[in-house]
Amino acid sequence: MAAAGLTPAAAQAQAGATTENEAAATTAPAATPAPATTAATAAPAPIVYGSVGHAIPDPKIGMPAPGGYEIEEQVTPLGQRAAHFHNFWLMIIITSISVFVLALLLYTMVRFRRGANPTPSRNSHNTLIEVVWTLVPVLILVGIAIPSIGLLRAQYSPPPADVTVKITGHQWYWSYEYPDNGVSFDSYMLKEQNDPTRTKDQRYRTDNDGPPLLAADERMVIPAGKVVKFIITADDVIHSFAVPAFWTKLDANPGQLNETWVKVDRPGVYFGQCSELCGARHGFMPINIEVVTPAQYAQWIASKGGTMPGAKPGAAAVTPAAAPAEAATNTAIEQPATNQPATAQN
Repeated sequence: MAAAGLTPAAAQAQAGATTENEAAATTAPAATPAPATTAATAAPAPIVYGSVGHAIPDPKIGMPAPGGYEIEEQVTPLGQRAAHFHNFWLMIIITSISVFVLALLLYTMVRFRRGANPTPSRNSHNTLIEVVWTLVPVLILVGIAIPSIGLLRAQYSPPPADVTVKITGHQWYWSYEYPDNGVSFDSYMLKEQNDPTRTKDQRYRTDNDGPPLLAADERMVIPAGKVVKFIITADDVIHSFAVPAFWTKLDANPGQLNETWVKVDRPGVYFGQCSELCGARHGFMPINIEVVTPAQYAQWIASKGGTMPGAKPGAAAVTPAAAPAEAATNTAIEQPATNQPATAQN
């Protein structure tokens, strides 16, 4: 009953259509195959790693680095601007203040120790010093505030959007909707092959999907070089949509629509997570965003049954887009197309 209550209807309908990849060759009945002409009963297309929606991640971008301690490499104009402000100006300011305070403490400890200063001063205050230590911190804060306010203004004053994606947080998965294209789907974390909570109709994670706990069965796909507006909300509790490489972290509040935007010129796969304590499975709702060329994006929209703005509805109703040429050498993986049926365990 819990699984039926938490699983989207589309995922429930798909649950019986997928099989375990290891057992497919031995348990699939040889007789009475499904009619080839019936699209509803056709077997799901095998996963081709390297194709749009299943691009192989680059471990150098878009994901955590082992032993990393710096800000993740930024791939958006806002992120690059913010990272420069943090790594250059803020680091200079806080390092200078720390060195000055340390030097002042050491000087005080040596100069005014009992042996060097047997008769201490009786002065209770010094007007000049009090003015200085009040005015200087104010000027430092103003110097930090001016570029910070400009950065916030740029973040929340987006240019006209080329693509709009509505993002909804659930306990515990994400839903993505492209209102201008007629495309919507859910995105669940991929479990490990030996995970005892994984059911046979759930696809398991491989290294081509991404790191453990960060790989998802369905990725958000956006075009490179285009302004993408994110409309973020939730349907149950507060979540937080965070993608470090985009300098994006925005709360998803039930009953509210929060907006932010990104513009990514570098194709690739970028990972994030929910960054708000949203319940028992908070750490198991990753975010996967795949950036592709505009032509590949249009093909992906068509493969999802959607249409591009300005296109005739019938023009997009074609067969799913083929994998890019560079993916032709990758091996098709016979896995279930989704891991969405057992939502209660996610």
